Amino acid sequence: MNGRMVHETDNCGKMAACFRDLTPQELEQINKGKTELTYLAGENIFKQGAFSTHLLLITGGLVKVYLQTGREKQLNLQLAQTGDFLGFASLFGERLHATSAVALTDTEVCMIDKEQMRSLLLNNAQFAMRITSRNYRNERQLLTIIANMTYKQMRGKLASTLLYLSSDHFSDQNVFQYLSRQDLANFASVATESAIKLLKEFERDGIITLEGKGITIRNRAELGKIERLG
Repeated sequence: MNGRMVHETDNCGKMAACFRDLTPQELEQINKGKTELTYLAGENIFKQGAFSTHLLLITGGLVKVYLQTGREKQLNLQLAQTGDFLGFASLFGERLHATSAVALTDTEVCMIDKEQMRSLLLNNAQFAMRITSRNYRNERQLLTIIANMTYKQMRGKLASTLLYLSSDHFSDQNVFQYLSRQDLANFASVATESAIKLLKEFERDGIITLEGKGITIRNRAELGKIERLG
């Protein structure tokens, strides 16, 4: 695993809102069994099929999580940001990463010992519920992707992608500046050329505004209608 190690910090415990349910003793338990790494934009955090040795907590930055579906093909699954966990399945016995993750911005990641985290989840119900709730949001995004791939046409797929990437979850940053048109296409599971064509159509219809890599949603209601109609 690449990344630059940061020593003598306790940001893992302080920067995640979900950790506010921990007692001082439990927080100390987390801090004793963690390592904090910094990844530069573009660096791989982990690869699909690699051993999953720790639970990963993003303490700063933006990360793209994707599924490699072919030699040069991938399906983007989600954007993870500060407070999100990666590799959560390792707590339940999964030894290998099922997906890949790459830093879109300079990103700080806290590697947490799996056994210590599992112990906290078993013994602190309020903490476990908060973690479960946060991961449910990610699961809901995966279900949306499956539904889009199964039932929607290209316009509906791209509309769904734009709504996700401009949702309140990312309100504190304009994520489009970190994503290429191919990234958008891989979120929507359409060809890059089709994504570019549809974006221009949406702009012509007054639904969005394009400026470089930036995308501004002008008519969210109409975009939602396109998503529903598929």
